[in-house]
Amino acid sequence: MQRLALFFISLFTVFASSAQELPAKWLTKTPFLQVTGGVVIVTAQLKPFSDTLQFIFDTGSSGISLDSSTAAYLGLKPVYSGQAIRGIAGIREVPFVYRRSLQIGAMQVDSLDFHVNDYSVLTAVYGVRIDGIIGYSLLSRFVIGIDYENAQMDWYTPGVYAYPRRGYLMHPELDRLPSQGVQIQDVRVAQPQFLVDLGAGLNLLFSKRYAQESGVLDLQRKRWIKSGEGIGGRIDMELTTLRSARIGPYRFRNVPISIFEDTYNVTNYPAWAGLIGNDLLRRFNVILNYPKKEIHLTPNRFLADPFDYSYSGLELYLIENKIRLGYLAPGSPAEVAGLRLGDEVIAVNKNFSGILNEYKIELQKAGEKVRIIYRRDEKIGELEFRVLRIR
Repeated sequence: MQRLALFFISLFTVFASSAQELPAKWLTKTPFLQVTGGVVIVTAQLKPFSDTLQFIFDTGSSGISLDSSTAAYLGLKPVYSGQAIRGIAGIREVPFVYRRSLQIGAMQVDSLDFHVNDYSVLTAVYGVRIDGIIGYSLLSRFVIGIDYENAQMDWYTPGVYAYPRRGYLMHPELDRLPSQGVQIQDVRVAQPQFLVDLGAGLNLLFSKRYAQESGVLDLQRKRWIKSGEGIGGRIDMELTTLRSARIGPYRFRNVPISIFEDTYNVTNYPAWAGLIGNDLLRRFNVILNYPKKEIHLTPNRFLADPFDYSYSGLELYLIENKIRLGYLAPGSPAEVAGLRLGDEVIAVNKNFSGILNEYKIELQKAGEKVRIIYRRDEKIGELEFRVLRIR
């Protein structure tokens, strides 16, 4: 009888505890912009300033940050505290501005500590000003629904949230950065952990150590050299394909992947094989529920979008309001055709818009010829090459 009484007391305690948890309350809706690789940019205001700032929405960041030139423009005086950040191209000590407030849509988030870093390379890559990065320090306070079809987010308070009936509920490991098991198949099948990184404009990124030591990837398959940008600057990566990747019940075949020498172990090897980026995850509408350590995926109309198998070997940057060749892979179609680092690109095919993202889309036509009009040493030139297909 005593055991039965204890059981009912325990059961009542569970029900009482559940009853105390309130439903997640809707706070605000915010639009967002997508750039190369599906990377998401949201706007916000750093109080008390009225300037509209642009932040990369990044689950691969453990904090929140400001660009150094933005901080200087706003007259902020960052202070060093001995803390460092780690990125794909280096480790660096960074200063902070403490206890600031950020206005996102109709809500204000207080007591945020921003580290300050130079994001000029990201501004050049995406062709829009990057004022900072929003990561875990802010994301952990909310339930956030990301609607890629309508390019908008809904923000909620923590609490009981009713997920859509269809889709897949992930239970990632979450210690400031979320990681999730993904089934991959190439030479053999494996299910390693990947960092879930909405700030990365690619499908899957592997550390070279995992590629070499796991025995999963086909090391004989042809690879192409490409550029990667992140904290610390630019690095070389290898581009190839993977036979298949599966997230829950959703399988993707012949997935373009990148492999890089992870000198600073940002992929946390051997705990993680690498990261899964937004070019894959944008195929779902995503609900981030960090307070519950859950991520929900609902397939959207981009689920069956073809992957980008194009390879030209060049990377275009926006530098001083001019689109220039900021990277050129040795032996690539673009280099063989005669392009050179620093060339200003005036048009790609018949597109004279001067819009970086549109030029990049023109270069994603695998197997087709592209015509480039460029300026070098104040002289106009024109050339043509065929964009390779990596599969």
